Amino acid sequence: MKTYLQILVCLLLLSCMSNKNVTNAKVNNQKFEVKSDSANFLDSSRNRLIPVAFYNSIVKDKIRNQQLVIVSHGYGENKPGANKSYSYLTKKLASKGYYVVSIQHELPTDDLLPLAGIPRVVRRSNWERGTENILFVLNELKKIKPELDFKHVNLIGHSNGGDITVLFVQKYPDLVNKIISLDNRRMELPRTSQPKIYSLRSSDQPADEGVLPTIAEQEKFGIKIIKLANTIHNDMNDRGSKKQKREINTYLMGFLSE
Repeated sequence: MKTYLQILVCLLLLSCMSNKNVTNAKVNNQKFEVKSDSANFLDSSRNRLIPVAFYNSIVKDKIRNQQLVIVSHGYGENKPGANKSYSYLTKKLASKGYYVVSIQHELPTDDLLPLAGIPRVVRRSNWERGTENILFVLNELKKIKPELDFKHVNLIGHSNGGDITVLFVQKYPDLVNKIISLDNRRMELPRTSQPKIYSLRSSDQPADEGVLPTIAEQEKFGIKIIKLANTIHNDMNDRGSKKQKREINTYLMGFLSE
């Protein structure tokens, strides 16, 4: 009798797992209308205001185990709204069933990003601040959106935001499932198979020595590095052409669906 019950429980668990996979596949194959919103989080421990933009699917029923994507923008000279300048990808991801949060890392009162000196040294405080922004937002989301799938958190960052993203995964690897760097140039990509590491590279801006894994390291850890032959560094946000945006989104969706 005990053996029969054990078998029955196993079959039920396998059935639930199968249904979960089917549900996720169905969600990713659909295209939903998208709603957007914004809010200001306050990290009282740092007395830090963190503006965020939200993008989500419009659905009748909640998406089960909805995956989270956190986006970090490129350097915007402390101008407000930089986190909303990647709408081509935030809205695309939301239309495919992801819950997307884009963080404004810079405030008008912040010091400007140092342009002189060794970037890994003089910009480190900027990246550290960004990682704490991501950590705070992630913890807040766990309170206000506990139904999200926090076992599969995905991070996307462009340029300076890519360096923030890479530093975050170095500091908190257990909190992240996948990261996608859009042309980060300073922080070394982790040589690891988990979290999963992906990077899209521009045609005009080389990374610093050691940032990108070697071919052998890419093969060893399953890291994917793709060079976009027709996209420059500054065209990876909403300034890019329709063709460029379509190519980037195609790669992003492929990375996230693996």
